[in-house]
Amino acid sequence: MSAFQQKSFEQLTTTELFEIYRVRVAVFVVEQTCAYQEVDDLDVQAQHLFTQDATGAITAYARLMDEGQQVRIGRVLVAPTNRGNGAGRQLVSTAIAAAQRTYPAAQAIVIQAQAYLQKFYASFGFQPTIAVYLDTGIPHIDMVLPLT
Repeated sequence: MSAFQQKSFEQLTTTELFEIYRVRVAVFVVEQTCAYQEVDDLDVQAQHLFTQDATGAITAYARLMDEGQQVRIGRVLVAPTNRGNGAGRQLVSTAIAAAQRTYPAAQAIVIQAQAYLQKFYASFGFQPTIAVYLDTGIPHIDMVLPLT
């Protein structure tokens, strides 16, 4: 896997942004059959963390959003062609480190995880904060990683 890059919206090239949107829509809208506004205003404020293959296609992606006392990691994905090789674990580890480095005053990292990934996120120290609920028809759970 190539090295992770972290960029603000303004730092992204048009090609990088296109590739990010392409893979996010492919995973979150098409693969998961969820019709929702995948591209949103948070993209402009977020830090974008990603890897690319030799052709420039995004292989792993997450966005980091400053919420004051906490940082939200969202839109976490590994491209279908890059799954099963530890890329998800590397992505989450890198996202946690990037959140702490970028937002040193944050007291927690929060995620809205698909429920079937609860044990995966718990292996990084995330703890559930509420019961499982449906979001776009998919079971989700809110989790927090305390930093203090």
